[in-house]
Amino acid sequence: MDLQLQLQLQLPPKFIPNKYRGRRKSNLMVGFPSDSSTVNNAKRSTRFVISNNAVERGEAETALVVEKPPPERRRFEIFSGHPAPFGATPRDGGVNFSIFSSNSSSATLCLISLSDLSENRVTEQIALNPENNKTGDVWHVFLKGDFEDMVYGYRFDGSFSPENGLYFDSSKILIDPYAKAVLSRGEYGALGPEKECWPQMACLVPSANDDFDWEGDFPLKLPQRDLVIYEMHVRGFTRHESSNSKHPGTYLGVVEKLDYLMKLGVNCIELMPCHEFNELEYYSYNSVMGDYKMNFWGYSTINFFSPMARYSSAGIGHYGIGAVNEFKYLVREAHKRGVEVILDVVFNHTAEGNENGPILSFRGVDNSVFYMLAPKGEYYNYSGCGNTFNCNHPIARQFILDCLRYWVTEMHVDGFRFDLASILTRSSSLWDAVNVYGNAIEGDTLTTGTPLSSPPLIDMISNDPILRGVKLIAEAWDCGGLYQVGSFPHWGIWSEWNGKYRDVVRQFIKGTDGFSGAFAECLCGSPGLYQEGGRKPWNSINFVCAHDGFSLADLVSYNDKHNLSNGEENRDGENHNNSWNCGQEGDFVGISVKKLRRRQMRNFFLCLMVSQGVPMIYMGDEYGHTKGGNNNTYCHDNYINYFRWDKMEQSSTDFFRFCCLMTKFRRECESLGLNNFPTAEQLQWHGHTPGMPDWSETSRFVAFTVMDSAKGELYVAFNASHVVATVALPDRAGYRWEPLVDTSKAAPYDFLSEDLADREIAIRQYSHFLDNNLYPMLSYSSIILTLSPHHNDNNNNNA
Repeated sequence: MDLQLQLQLQLPPKFIPNKYRGRRKSNLMVGFPSDSSTVNNAKRSTRFVISNNAVERGEAETALVVEKPPPERRRFEIFSGHPAPFGATPRDGGVNFSIFSSNSSSATLCLISLSDLSENRVTEQIALNPENNKTGDVWHVFLKGDFEDMVYGYRFDGSFSPENGLYFDSSKILIDPYAKAVLSRGEYGALGPEKECWPQMACLVPSANDDFDWEGDFPLKLPQRDLVIYEMHVRGFTRHESSNSKHPGTYLGVVEKLDYLMKLGVNCIELMPCHEFNELEYYSYNSVMGDYKMNFWGYSTINFFSPMARYSSAGIGHYGIGAVNEFKYLVREAHKRGVEVILDVVFNHTAEGNENGPILSFRGVDNSVFYMLAPKGEYYNYSGCGNTFNCNHPIARQFILDCLRYWVTEMHVDGFRFDLASILTRSSSLWDAVNVYGNAIEGDTLTTGTPLSSPPLIDMISNDPILRGVKLIAEAWDCGGLYQVGSFPHWGIWSEWNGKYRDVVRQFIKGTDGFSGAFAECLCGSPGLYQEGGRKPWNSINFVCAHDGFSLADLVSYNDKHNLSNGEENRDGENHNNSWNCGQEGDFVGISVKKLRRRQMRNFFLCLMVSQGVPMIYMGDEYGHTKGGNNNTYCHDNYINYFRWDKMEQSSTDFFRFCCLMTKFRRECESLGLNNFPTAEQLQWHGHTPGMPDWSETSRFVAFTVMDSAKGELYVAFNASHVVATVALPDRAGYRWEPLVDTSKAAPYDFLSEDLADREIAIRQYSHFLDNNLYPMLSYSSIILTLSPHHNDNNNNNA
């Protein structure tokens, strides 16, 4: 028999191959031959499947597997197309494809069915004719036809000459840099069909029907001075079983917990990288942990327009649109609660690594344009990750601008934090003034990577009518030694992760001599860094801890890093952490050490909330999350990086309560989020004696009073000494100082909130001090006092 017929009745859904599920529209699913080189290739015999949609309705399915000649190949109407915009764009009843590649000799558009994608096959190839399908350095084509069940990629041919910076390889199917979704593996951490870490990827073919209901969403445009930022990891936030999330580790999981963030007092979330990346990039067995290393943090982007598909409960469902819409849903629901969304973006390098890395997209499209190269084709490595994106090349910078605009206009994000942003200020490969400015500049001898005082990319972003109105935050350093905190080119609108704030505050709070003056600067919003250049206190993003480095609990528990769990023999990670273990290293310590650690955590958080500038909290610090002393947890998809909701519940009446009350207090005080740097009329410094601050090298005491329109006058003091201090308070006739916060006290007396049952009793315990304008401060403690009208207790008692 030359015809074999197999009839399978009532086939359970679990036996239907995944590659035949999840179609968008059609009721008839047909597999097409997949080894064609042109649209009109010769036919060959193939095996194809016909199935109905009964399985989707929960009914019995009938599947027919037949060996017979293939049906007529799907055809597209092919037109020359348009060079703009870049990417795949639905229009005029079809899709326009456009991509830049200046050094390639030929280009081929590859159309791939989802079933063929899993088999590493191309369904149809359309060779682009340079006569009709190329304008300048842009290849383009317009197609009309049936794109159902189709994704796409490109092949480029040309010279493969690494020494000349060229990596054209026509055997590689490349991701369009402008793709709006990338399809590959659908499940986080799962290997590809052949157990590979880098299975073939392809791009979403967009449809005019791919709509999302924003329900009238619009930008919140919160004043930056009012923000409380929460740096968080989408997967890590709800992946732990204690989250009880319906969709753990996803965008939807974050939505489930937005009300928690509001309780904490957060009104802005800064999402660690959510662009498409490969979590299996570092996949290898970790014998220390007994699991596999992952690229958990995600600072290794594959595609900058696409949201990370495996952070979506839909995975690659609906051709990648599921992930796009779930991200949009997260933004929409955050905005409903008054919470802004900032993206951590990594334009300094890509996942393609150095010359030994994979050819995925930019390298195969036009390597010498998108990467910063040395004369013999070597990659500059200012990122520390193998390559450096050529940010100030005209094509690369336009790409970055287009990408940022897309995330603002289409995804409704409120701003960006730029990882290793100093790279964005470096001159591009083959830098010359004519290339950048349009005319020669006398004496212009800049070499590749030289820092520019007016970088074209930063100039374009800063003056863009869409982007200049969103939050722009620079991590103002890179791995090449360029450190620009306080000097990042800013055009009056860029803010910075204030790394100097972090370092100074850590040093002072742990009791290091010589930092009292610098600490006072930090409390004022770092005017020495930002005032002269015309910026404001809110251009300083203040933080004590972030994703890279110790968590807050580990900062007060470890003197040294403990990174053995990374499998690198403790060689990785920062060696200088400005931390202090409070007397004993690690978890197993005495009660007195534990108490001191809790006190220090409160000191750090109080400092963050009373400083001018914008406070940033790192996920989990509000309940004391520990990573066991590991300060470089980039590779752990496990409890080390997972938010522990069970631990948070245990802390709900202790440190978490303190954090919630402190953020609320900051929000209620206009004086703690000033639009300008405080003046001598607003803020006065004190020492152990009023009006006599001690800025000497050995001083470990800083205090100030500040006038607040809502709370009246506030007194804030920090005693970072190991010695108890009795502090003389400023005399205010007719008023008496009363304690509100004292970090030396155990909860709930660390913060005497209005709803505290025995609040008045706690205050009266200090009467003999306060009646004499004194307050006793324990070592390593901080306080906030408020003024209240003075009442004579004896008269009240006699009455």
